[in-house]
Amino acid sequence: MRKPFNSKLFFFILATLFGVILSLPTFLQTQGPKITLGLDLQGGLNLLLGVKSEEAIKVRYATLASAINHYSAEEQILLDKLAVSEDALSFELLDSNEKAKIDKYLSEQEGLEVIEKDLKYTLRLTSNEKINLENFAIEQAIGNIRNRLDQFGLSEPSVIKQGNDAILVQLPGIKTQEEEQRALELISKGGHLQMMAVDEARNARVATMSEVEAQSYGDVILPFINNPQQTILLKAIPILDGSMLTDARAAYDNNGQPIINFTLNSQGGRIFADFSGKNIGNRMAVVLDGKVYSAPVIRERIGGGSGQISGGFNVSEASDIAIALRSGALPAPVFLLEKRSVGPSLGADSIKASMIALISGAVLVMLFMAFYYGIAGVIANLAMVVNILLVIAVMAIFGATLTLPGMAGIILTVGMAVDANVIINERIREGFRAGENFIKSMENGYMNASRAIFDSNLTSLIAAVLLYVFGTGAIKGFAITMSIGIIASVITAIVGTHGIFRLLQERIMKSGNYALWFGYRSCKRKL
Repeated sequence: MRKPFNSKLFFFILATLFGVILSLPTFLQTQGPKITLGLDLQGGLNLLLGVKSEEAIKVRYATLASAINHYSAEEQILLDKLAVSEDALSFELLDSNEKAKIDKYLSEQEGLEVIEKDLKYTLRLTSNEKINLENFAIEQAIGNIRNRLDQFGLSEPSVIKQGNDAILVQLPGIKTQEEEQRALELISKGGHLQMMAVDEARNARVATMSEVEAQSYGDVILPFINNPQQTILLKAIPILDGSMLTDARAAYDNNGQPIINFTLNSQGGRIFADFSGKNIGNRMAVVLDGKVYSAPVIRERIGGGSGQISGGFNVSEASDIAIALRSGALPAPVFLLEKRSVGPSLGADSIKASMIALISGAVLVMLFMAFYYGIAGVIANLAMVVNILLVIAVMAIFGATLTLPGMAGIILTVGMAVDANVIINERIREGFRAGENFIKSMENGYMNASRAIFDSNLTSLIAAVLLYVFGTGAIKGFAITMSIGIIASVITAIVGTHGIFRLLQERIMKSGNYALWFGYRSCKRKL
């Protein structure tokens, strides 16, 4: 005779405790791991963004020009007329003896077509490189926007690619106009930081200078952030850009005003130090997204690879700009294609309807199982409840977001959770019909049923995994709850109920009333 208390029962008890303890914070909304409600359940903001991916090509040319400018200065190669146009970069080499050196440097740059005639160079990106840059711009924009929203503190934002050139952003929990506006500004902020030299020789007449004239000098006219009417003339080729930035944090200056402290990588720190050392007495502008935040005079060589941005920020502005810089500049501007707000009342209605479906479905399944399978049906109902708790507990551990399709997955799990027990109970009944005693019927029933249960659940699990891999948004939520529910149902049905029956086997055999225990009325009361 087997021992009443067994390892399968012990494992089922552990699974039950695991499910109860880790699902309580979700039910009671207390501290601890809990499920976050999605946009369709708690309301929020739904945005569809377009990406000006062609702008990434212009940024690439500007970055390349900055790199060539620094390389030529470091190697003491004399260049003239270094300029960036819409679809090319050009410069003139003044010393033919340096041609081999500059040619070697350019050959190391990927995706670049180099045209040279009489020491005049024209550089263009190849067609494949342009396509790669545009595709990368969308993928990087998705990653950067997601990082910004995570650091902003929004609960479980969803940022996914929609079609070939759009981004779908879902922000659960956005309820006020102020929160909506701040989130929109954070998403759309380019976060493109540049350090640019002031053209001291011509800046005095910037107020009367046209954009065309500025371009003829290799300059650009930019406004100050605090006073758009005030402009400054800057060298168009930046000294360095935000790609060399490693960190940015909001802080306060000596006067208690919000500022942003930033840190550069080793290359950026070296460029920053070299330029500041050679330009003491001149000004260097800090430019963010085409606006000049400050243009301080360089008093000494600035080493250490760090600096600060000041511009009359308030605390939230400094924090949001630091987030944008820290998470990375958007490689191409984004623009709003569609905005849709989901009200909390709609979310509450969705939750109410889902809970009614879940509870009514569970009650009907429980009544049927108890009526048709007797006490075995009640045990199957217990396994089903544990199954639901396990689904919620696992989702809470991973901080998953519960959406309306996810609720549908849980409701479907209620029905699927008893499927395995139906198969097992029918196999046990077959044993009774064959004249076997309870122990033999139980063991053979579980052994024979396990094959069918594993096969059917494995195919369902494969389908759910494929839905998750190839699906998007709502489909993924459905697939996640389905996958967890399938795995949990195998544990509770094959392991859990088997352990309970082993615990009760002596009592079942003594009673001999199999109609009570299994709803089986066509067999003798005792075998």
